[in-house]
Amino acid sequence: MDYYGAMVHIFRLRALALACMLTVGAVPALLAQPAAPTEVLPAAPPEAEDTDHPLEDQDTALTAELFYELLLSEMSTSGGDASTGYALMLDAARKSSDPRLYRRAAEMALQSRSAEAALLAIRSWNAAFPQSREANRYLLYILVTLNRTNESAEPLQRELAMASGRSKLASVRALPQLYARVSNKATAARIVEQALAGELRHPAIGPAAWATIGRMRLAAQDKAGALEAASQSLALDHTDDGAAMLALQLLDEGVAEAEVLLPPYFADTPMPEVRMAYARLLLESQRLADAQAQVDAVTRERPDAAEAWLLQASLKLQSGQLDAAEQALAQFTRQLDSAPPGEMRSRAFTQAWLMHAQIAEKRGDYAGAETWLARIDNAPELLAAQSRRASLLARQGKLSQARAVIRATPARQPEDERLKLQAEAQLLREAGEYREAYEIQGRAAALAPEDDDLIYDQAMLAEKAGQPREAERLLRSIVERKPDHRHALNALGYMLADRGEKLAEARSLIARALEQAPGDPFITDSLGWVEFRLGNHARAEELLQSAFDTQPDAEIAAHLGEVLWMRGQRERALQVWREGLRINKNHDTLQETIKRLGARP
Repeated sequence: MDYYGAMVHIFRLRALALACMLTVGAVPALLAQPAAPTEVLPAAPPEAEDTDHPLEDQDTALTAELFYELLLSEMSTSGGDASTGYALMLDAARKSSDPRLYRRAAEMALQSRSAEAALLAIRSWNAAFPQSREANRYLLYILVTLNRTNESAEPLQRELAMASGRSKLASVRALPQLYARVSNKATAARIVEQALAGELRHPAIGPAAWATIGRMRLAAQDKAGALEAASQSLALDHTDDGAAMLALQLLDEGVAEAEVLLPPYFADTPMPEVRMAYARLLLESQRLADAQAQVDAVTRERPDAAEAWLLQASLKLQSGQLDAAEQALAQFTRQLDSAPPGEMRSRAFTQAWLMHAQIAEKRGDYAGAETWLARIDNAPELLAAQSRRASLLARQGKLSQARAVIRATPARQPEDERLKLQAEAQLLREAGEYREAYEIQGRAAALAPEDDDLIYDQAMLAEKAGQPREAERLLRSIVERKPDHRHALNALGYMLADRGEKLAEARSLIARALEQAPGDPFITDSLGWVEFRLGNHARAEELLQSAFDTQPDAEIAAHLGEVLWMRGQRERALQVWREGLRINKNHDTLQETIKRLGARP
């Protein structure tokens, strides 16, 4: 074999190896769109490759010149000259009309962060293979990545036209993630809606299409449109998980009407993950009985769902059912025993140990609580463990030692300093040291002045510390920044009502809060209290009784009992107060109410 023949042979072998590599090449990370497991949009499905019609006999069609060009392209790229490597690969693709080389040219450009060069290669690929679904998908992704949203309309329509069956369903569900980073969400929503217009009545695709449209509308802040889309989706298929999750997202964002869409879904066979999401929302709204019903269903239907047992334990602990809480934690830790070792498993055990310590603390078993806390040895959870230790010391009258424990805990990251201040303020609050707690909480809020929740806690402590006007100022500042902050609306309205001031405004504020969280027993309690202050005693009794039935609570008992007492129903009032004392015999408001009215429950 002469020298030239030997070189051709070498080039041939290298090029064939390259061709094999390209055949199984992965989609570039820049193009990979994050999505939920059920919404993955594959980058290069087998059927897409078949439509490109690559050269039938790659081994004989590649010339020595092409081998050399491919080799130089890869060597240039490896040597740091990405632009030359890209140009050579794109030239080779055009000469050979091989879709794998077009794709490789696009990958080279993307790896060198040259999106415009990638777009040129992908457009050339599309021009050479107009029926290629893979080339069209690359074009769709790069246009969206470049924020050229209007230009994505045509390739999006082609993608949906080329897809079929489960592949189309996956493509439809992935669209909100695909467009998640574009700047103009309203334009993206309009383009997606236009592309899906022909699918909305399809029995298999329609529910997913409506759910996708709803998610796009919600991203564009069109909550009314998103609600209508969720309704349309669930009307076509009441078991659609995507539409149910959309309704929950709307509910979380204050669209109360979304909840009425959910009963048919939960009456069927919902995904445990959806039940859990609903349970968490209910728990945040203090609808503990409703949350309990959802968690009970998950533990019954999926007893291997570890998170459900942890939430079950939390609910039982909040309701004072300590034995049931322990049993749920035992189920949770049994599930964890078979989990692979790692940080997630370690954190999960930490949550269980902290809850066990809290149960022991509630029983007055401080030594037992310390034993549980001693099991926590992972550094990220040290502050949580030390805060619990400090609480144990404070409950034993050792407040100065408790504060020292928190102050001595090292701050591993900047926000730990704020968390330490919050933990110390909570210790002081529980000890009745409201003035100092207010001062410490103010220092915590100063570290994060935009954190409305910190300012809300500061306002609550200001009232306890005898500074009602400062509390009102802080709450009004939150409402001014965030008009739908239901906790601030409720607290401000209740504060005004309790002082007998601006009662019409107080009712309006609380009504706005209740719009954000319909059925919330504590906000309903506030509304009942303002009605009582306004002299509407019958309406007050109705609201307070509803709140107490939903959530037996010592403060609600204090309010309901007072209304009943003033209406002459004294035996019923005493009965309600007795129940409140069983819940929390040391509750300040309940004790003050009974003493002020001269009652003897």
